[in-house]
Amino acid sequence: MFLKFPTYICTQIMKEKIILKGTELFLTLGFKSVTMDDIAGEMGISKKTIYQHFPNKSKLVEDVTFNLFNIICNDIDDVCENSNNPIEELYDIKMLVMNHLKNERTSPQYQLKKYYPRIYEQLKMKQFDVMHESVKESLAKGTETEVFRSDIDIDFIARMYFNGMMGIKDPTIFPQKLFTVEYLMESYLEYHLRAIVTEKGLDILNNFITTNQS
Repeated sequence: MFLKFPTYICTQIMKEKIILKGTELFLTLGFKSVTMDDIAGEMGISKKTIYQHFPNKSKLVEDVTFNLFNIICNDIDDVCENSNNPIEELYDIKMLVMNHLKNERTSPQYQLKKYYPRIYEQLKMKQFDVMHESVKESLAKGTETEVFRSDIDIDFIARMYFNGMMGIKDPTIFPQKLFTVEYLMESYLEYHLRAIVTEKGLDILNNFITTNQS
């Protein structure tokens, strides 16, 4: 005997499948390049089916963007709860983001800014709100445990960290033919930490880098 799911559940399942496939294609090929026909073809469904759930491509891009943002935020919360110290926490978050964006080949954030500026601005503010608070908590924890200097301006550095992370994603400044995403994130993170660690923190940082490089 086959179970028959209510229509609203089937509708939600299909919508989630479209978002999942859209995420994969957008990160791999770019927001501009991927069409609704491409997504329909990859899924083996009609374009009409996609339009039953998303009135236009902009709405699909918006839902894909914020769905991925929410997933990453939830995973970052888990990392923060289980980290050994604020230094390793930042590296663990970096690895988490890299894993989520492992198929990224087209600077999706920059493409959002160029082709979907409204969505980009909304995402940027959401990212700032979440990252600003998260980094402030991490910095405060670091000063309390004496791995970060006690005289740092926590709010200022949290804002600088966000600004730097956004800046390294601009391919006009850091072209992909010269810098990989992993290299940029790794280098910026080390740059950030070396500016604020104590001697105790520097030992932890150097040991962590040496261990992971080897």
